[in-house]
Amino acid sequence: MEFNVNQLLTDIKSAVKLVIDADLDTVQGFSESQLKAIAKQSERVATGIATGKITPETKQFFLDSLKDLVTGFVQTLTGIIAVTIEKVWNAIISVIWNTISKTIGITLSIPAQ
Repeated sequence: MEFNVNQLLTDIKSAVKLVIDADLDTVQGFSESQLKAIAKQSERVATGIATGKITPETKQFFLDSLKDLVTGFVQTLTGIIAVTIEKVWNAIISVIWNTISKTIGITLSIPAQ
């Protein structure tokens, strides 16, 4: 079999698109629900401070809790994205190794990351 660079490029793009499309739905769903919760909590904190229900003594506690909520969201999102990047790497390597295997007529073991 002849090695076809254009076909390899097409196959890589398709594999990457499959991974990203699937994981994008996960990221969007997670982000949407978390950001709504963060926005709602921000509203509660702002209203509580403005009305005096959150006292000057407890204001920093609520602001720190809100900061921690955002930090947790970003850390989780970072983890999800890191997994997506690993999936993209695996997809690209699989396509390349399978194409080389077909070209040379010997099945190559796909390397681990």
